[in-house]
Amino acid sequence: MTDETYYAHPSAVIDAGATIGADTRIWHFCHVMAGAEIGPGCTLGQNVFVAGGVVLGRGCKVQNNVSLYTGVVCEDEVFLGPSCVLTNVLNPRAGIERKDQFRTTRIGRGATVGANATVVCGVTLGAYCLVGAGAVVTRDVPAYGLVVGTPARQVGWVSRAGHRLALDGAGRATCPETGEGYQLHNGLLRPLA
Repeated sequence: MTDETYYAHPSAVIDAGATIGADTRIWHFCHVMAGAEIGPGCTLGQNVFVAGGVVLGRGCKVQNNVSLYTGVVCEDEVFLGPSCVLTNVLNPRAGIERKDQFRTTRIGRGATVGANATVVCGVTLGAYCLVGAGAVVTRDVPAYGLVVGTPARQVGWVSRAGHRLALDGAGRATCPETGEGYQLHNGLLRPLA
């Protein structure tokens, strides 16, 4: 079922059977396939492809030139930067059909994937993590983790607002924008409130 209060540019192709929430905006040259589920308040920039079986939660932003293949599941308020890549098969071959080997990639609430980053299928990106531009993610990223490079490695932590956190000797940090406190415990960062 599709909520008719969404906007789709006339050049966009929305297949029958796609579910699109209220106040979603779909821009130039997008294609949303049957079976895709797009929540309310999302934005799809130009030239975005969304395959059947993809799930986008509320308020997601998918920037220009991103293809979301079957197996991608994004929670609310996920940001996918321009031209980032999310794969769905580990060892694709043109001459071998591997649709039965699609792996799920889960992206937690509020996470950001930077421009031109690649996320190899089968990983989980934790809530509010930040994947730097051009990184290649080959393994799970913890909630609030900051990863960069090829292959991606964790170099720190970020707040919900996306600011890099400076942990003190007791593993505590405060977001410079919101004032929210965070605590590192057993290798995982958690908000204090």
